[in-house]
Amino acid sequence: MNLRRDVFQAIADPTRRAILLLVASQSMTAGAIASNFDTARPTVSKHLQILTECELLEQTQNGREVYYHFNANKMKEVADFIEPFRKMWDDRFNKIESIMKKYKSK
Repeated sequence: MNLRRDVFQAIADPTRRAILLLVASQSMTAGAIASNFDTARPTVSKHLQILTECELLEQTQNGREVYYHFNANKMKEVADFIEPFRKMWDDRFNKIESIMKKYKSK
């Protein structure tokens, strides 16, 4: 059975979010990424596989080393999807704030 990876399931995991933050600043090898975590390297490799399948990371080979790069375009797609929800919640919080200010002044 071949399951399609969901980008939101991928970023729901705290380790994968930490990997994205690491790789966002510079390209890194799997070994360099794994050295930042107290887990087995195969565990980090599985996280990298999931992030690559979701296209949040891209791979390039330089000799024997495989470097992982952050795919900002894919992350922008995620941000674009979330943006209307952020605006909706901002509007709701602003309304609550204005009600609270009116209530406080009475």
